[in-house]
Amino acid sequence: MSTLSEPESPARPSHGLGLTALISTVISSSIGGGIFALTSDLAVAASPGPALIAWGIVGFGTLMLALSLNNLVTKRPDLEGIFSYAEEGFGKYTGFVSGWGYWISAWMGNVAFATVMMNAVGYFIPLFNSSNKIPSVIVTSIILWLLTLLVNHGIESAAVINSLITVCKLIPLFVFIVIAIILFKGQIFTVNFWGNVQSNVQGAIAPSSIGSQIKSCFIIMMWVFVGIEGATMLSSRANKKSDAGKATLIGLCGLVVIYILASVLPYGYFDRQTLAAMKQPAMVYIFRDMVGSWGGAMISLGLIISTLGSWLSWTMLPAETIRLMSRQELLPKIFSRKNKNGTATISLITSSALIQFFLLTLIFTDRAYQIAYSMCTVAITICYILVAAYQIKFSWHHRQEAGSKLQLWIGIGALLFESTAVYFSGIKYLIFCSIAYIPGSILFLMARKHRTQGGKMLSHKEWAGMAIILGCAVLALISLFNGSLRL
Repeated sequence: MSTLSEPESPARPSHGLGLTALISTVISSSIGGGIFALTSDLAVAASPGPALIAWGIVGFGTLMLALSLNNLVTKRPDLEGIFSYAEEGFGKYTGFVSGWGYWISAWMGNVAFATVMMNAVGYFIPLFNSSNKIPSVIVTSIILWLLTLLVNHGIESAAVINSLITVCKLIPLFVFIVIAIILFKGQIFTVNFWGNVQSNVQGAIAPSSIGSQIKSCFIIMMWVFVGIEGATMLSSRANKKSDAGKATLIGLCGLVVIYILASVLPYGYFDRQTLAAMKQPAMVYIFRDMVGSWGGAMISLGLIISTLGSWLSWTMLPAETIRLMSRQELLPKIFSRKNKNGTATISLITSSALIQFFLLTLIFTDRAYQIAYSMCTVAITICYILVAAYQIKFSWHHRQEAGSKLQLWIGIGALLFESTAVYFSGIKYLIFCSIAYIPGSILFLMARKHRTQGGKMLSHKEWAGMAIILGCAVLALISLFNGSLRL
């Protein structure tokens, strides 16, 4: 998950970003805390062969999404906020569905940041290990409200801070990758390469089909690409519009290489069973075994600083998302009100209160990080699906223009990939996300009632769509309380 930036205006500045700067932005803004915990979760899901195939599929699908976004940012610079594409293409309620999903993802991502950061702190202070959750919840709650206070006073992440965070992300990763290459053992890597052969080793992971392993990788891999849309939003600040598309392609290729090396090379140092049993964040403990205690300390420190920086940015993002939704009349006006520092206080506090609630619930689960990133990923994929759908619609309506047929196929590819990813990632997470649409839909109807003043609030199709979503939410609540559906 990444730190997002949006263009200040559709107009290009006289001294904009060059190709190199844009490529750097794609890579640095997309690498978050997820990569440090990636290896262990991936080892649970798959052996090296299926994991490599899954990386190829997810990388290609993400590229289709990024190219779709780049096309829409270039062709429709008047649309503000990623959910605006859904609203423009399919109506107010669909725009709300997209924006609300993006908002859910944004604050749920902070829950994942909190859990992985405290696991890293636990490397230095055993009190905060994964088996002792209450001290971690207390500390993360304090950090949450301190960041909320800072953002409410208009504190934003400065360029110097972002540069420091980028260094803290990339240097430990590059050092880890270089050492992992040096210590790589082919005979370990190729043992049970496909993971579908029964092993006689006691405690070994049960064999499963290659297709099943690839399917299990999707939500894990998509999590580390959450936020890729932030890079394409910078296209209006490029020296050349064409550079944004090139940077997206080159940057994404760079990201895929980094992710593959960081997550797959450890299969050549430890066997899959050992990797799957690693404590989180796995990279910390793998590197400690490789080079000694200083390696674990370096990765942990880099992760803590990186996560804090990303957490600051993603404290601002949820508040900004519902502020924009309020300004576009998808939520009541109260959410768009700003304080004297220019911060939407009510939006900010609402998001932080929900993060606090979920932090408290993590006391009762041993899968805090996995649940948080799974919910975050599925929620934002709803938004991505609607972006791809609008890319198809826009390209079809402008199919006589040069390049539109290619953009149409890019949109179709993105839509197929994101839809398949939701199915592979687990329908149960999608069903659980629908619960959050109950209060959201009430707020949406309040905003529409105020706007229409007795007129037609929604079309028949929009009422039907709302009924389906709320019906799923009711079923999810019933299943949750009777125990038939669990996270």
